[in-house]
Amino acid sequence: MEQLADPLNDPLPGHHTSPWLRTDTTPSDDGSPQAPQAPQAAAQAPAETPGEWYDPEGYRRDWYGQQGPEVAPAAGTVRGTAVIPDPMAGVPGPRAEGSVPRAAAPAPDPGQSVADARDTALRPRADVPPVLNDETVALRTADTRRAARLEGPEAAEAGPEPLPAGGRAERRRAAKGRGRRRGEARPVAEPGAGKPAVPMTRLEARRAARAAKDSPAVVASRVVGEVFITLGVLMLLFVTYQLWWTNVRADQIAGRETHKIQDDWASGERSPGAFEPGQGFAIMHIPKLDVVAPIAEGISKEKVLDRGMVGHYGEGKLKTAMPSAEQGNFAVAGHRNTHGEPFRYINKLKPGDPIVVETQDAYYTYEMTSILPQTSPSNVAVIDEVPPGSGFTGPGRYITLTTCTPEFTSTYRMIVWGKMVDERPRSKGKPDALVG
Repeated sequence: MEQLADPLNDPLPGHHTSPWLRTDTTPSDDGSPQAPQAPQAAAQAPAETPGEWYDPEGYRRDWYGQQGPEVAPAAGTVRGTAVIPDPMAGVPGPRAEGSVPRAAAPAPDPGQSVADARDTALRPRADVPPVLNDETVALRTADTRRAARLEGPEAAEAGPEPLPAGGRAERRRAAKGRGRRRGEARPVAEPGAGKPAVPMTRLEARRAARAAKDSPAVVASRVVGEVFITLGVLMLLFVTYQLWWTNVRADQIAGRETHKIQDDWASGERSPGAFEPGQGFAIMHIPKLDVVAPIAEGISKEKVLDRGMVGHYGEGKLKTAMPSAEQGNFAVAGHRNTHGEPFRYINKLKPGDPIVVETQDAYYTYEMTSILPQTSPSNVAVIDEVPPGSGFTGPGRYITLTTCTPEFTSTYRMIVWGKMVDERPRSKGKPDALVG
């Protein structure tokens, strides 16, 4: 057992120390301290002791491991990123071919013993990272890269990532799928994030394609929605046409017809008498409602009423008297909504409000007497020579205004009656109702 003692601590056979261990003091044959030998002498020690009981080259191979012809790592590194102090650093003597240089051990203290010098050389240094296991070098390298990407407060918050337990294959699978649950799609880098997009697997691509494809219910609801939107737009356009554009067009036509009638009167081309359907022959003034509308023969919707004019009941069984007649009922009709709507606000007329009919020869002034808010469209008696319900008791010179009610419908008719109070030739000028 004495021969198996540590050669670093115990004297070698022959009562002398090994030339491979450099110490400040070496024992003499009798055990007394001896002055340190010069480096040159120590370098020649292997040649003087041919009877060494162990193989120095085999000793270094057993201590440092097999050294092959592969490229040696950087100084101070062993098998990866670990650094270990070399207890034999600084010892002169031959090195095995292909050996790796080690980190230099601290200089020995002259007052230290052999055991203390060995402990100091073998003690781990604070500035050298520990040796890593070959099996986990790749995983630890990946963790090191991840820690390098997280700098500052992020690294402090993230902390060290625990290594999965199990064998090497399990740890590799865990490292490959770390941060992603089974069945989840691989994260794709956002545009402008500066990170490359992670390609999806075939299964993930199929799932993404199925998720992006619309279901039949979604397609049907989309079609129905588009149909309703189209109908809504068409209805909005129709309402805009009825409530706005028809009035614009009717006002333009009525204005042109009014100027045409006045020009014909001024030129003398028009003469009183019978008028053709749709032909304008008079102008109606309702000062309270600020209405000035041409009066045409007939109540045709297309030729008269929709053109913004007031129509005279002058055909068939609905024929009524003209303003110039000695007696009779001058009955007219007009739109209350759309197409110029000349009778829009006749419900606001009060008894005594003037209604003036201007012809080529004279001005006929009527005063409003009564109103029938609602009656059936078939009640044609309202335009009789003496209309029932008007308050008139006998024949006279009357006027009747008819229009639809309620507004924007044609369900019923509204009737306004008046009687003539003044007939003024054009040569005498306008009546007071138009002058004021």
